[in-house]
Parts: sequence; structure tokens; C-alpha cells
Amino acid sequence: MKIDVLTIFPQIFIGPFTESLIGKALRKKILRIDLVNIRSFSKCKKVDDRPFGGGAGMIIKPEPLYDAIKSTGVKRKNGLYKNPYIKPYVVYMSPQGRTLNNDIIKYLVKFKHLVVICGHYEGIDERIVNYIDEEISIGDYVLTGGEVPAIVLIDSIARMLPGVIKEISSVQNDSFYNNMLDYPSYTRPAIFRGHKVPKVLLSGNHEEINKWRQVEAYKRTRERRPDLLKTKVCRTKNEN
Repeated sequence: MKIDVLTIFPQIFIGPFTESLIGKALRKKILRIDLVNIRSFSKCKKVDDRPFGGGAGMIIKPEPLYDAIKSTGVKRKNGLYKNPYIKPYVVYMSPQGRTLNNDIIKYLVKFKHLVVICGHYEGIDERIVNYIDEEISIGDYVLTGGEVPAIVLIDSIARMLPGVIKEISSVQNDSFYNNMLDYPSYTRPAIFRGHKVPKVLLSGNHEEINKWRQVEAYKRTRERRPDLLKTKVCRTKNEN
């Protein structure tokens, strides 16, 4: 997969994209990330201006952002492709977008090429929406820019790419993968300050261990995120 990140602060990504799983994916060439500096598409390096109609803050100008998007190979938003996952998919990290969840990640990971736009100031010129496929938010709060949300998005995508995580079951058993939270996990020692590991995990009976984990995952989801169970039921009905 290739991901182009459009930003006015490319240095922010150096640490997160060189360490841990993302760094591993880049070194193994499973993932390619290109940082595109929006300022490079402005002759005077100025990318913002005052909003028409007045008001506080500044708006990212349409010309440099449009040119930055086009530089990644994006064609018209409604261009025709035999395989919809071949075309570059343009995402704008915005508090006004759909809230990021695992279903969105599983959809995005199907694409060969993503273009991620990091907004700043009071946002981008609305006319650029014509060249965006989707707006995505990471929560109902406002950050100083779209770089941190972009890192969250890319990290979530990278770990789902085949070969990034050694055991695919680790991904499939993650919280939210099947609209359930993860089951409790334990490691050595078997007794820590009087707290014991559940006996079933020490039994060696993998069938019973799997049953225990399923039950505990359901209990945890029911207690902490019952809304996920409602989503799971609705989805099952729709699939039937």
C-alpha cells in the first residue's frame, strides 16, 4: 500500500513513522509513505489566508492544496475505475467527518493508494471537498492540526496489512475487530501479589481456553461497551 500524507508540518511524522510496526512495514516495503509538503506548491510558501465574510482564524488556500493533491496522481473524484480499490482514495482528517472505527479501517485497507490530508488553522477552503472522498474524525474534540489524527489512522491501517504483524490471529482477536472488546490477558508470574491467573489458562486445554476467552470477551463488552453488541446484532440481521 502507498499512502501520501499532505501536510504543512512533515517533521511531525518522522518519529512515529520510523519506529514500531509502521517502521517495520516501511523497511519490509509492505507500506510506502510519502510526505507531501503543501507549502512546496506555493511560490511564497504561504498556504493560508483570511476567510471571506470575516471571522477568527485562517483558512488553507485552495490552490496549493489542489496542486498537492494532483501531484499524488489523483484524478477527478468521480473518475471511472473497473476496480474501485485501484483509484487513489482521498481522506481529509476533520472533526466534521465520520468517527473512525474498525469498520472504516477494514474498508480503507482494501485500497492500494490512500491520500491523507492534514488540515490546519480553521480548516480548508470548502471547494477542495470536490476532490475528497471522505472526511474522517478521531473523536469529538479539536486538535491543533490533522497530523496526529493522520498518525492514528495510518497506524490502525498498517497493523492490518498482511506481513506487518506476524500472527494474523493477533489482529483478528483485537478489540473492535468483531464488534467485541478483547478478552483479559495474563502472563507470568502465575501469582502476583496474591492475584492468581484463572486456572483454565494454565490447563493446556485449548478448547476450554477459547471458550473462556469468548465468554470473557462478551462479558467485558456487555459491561463496558454494550453499544457494540447492539451494532453486532443489527449487522447480523442485515446480513441475513
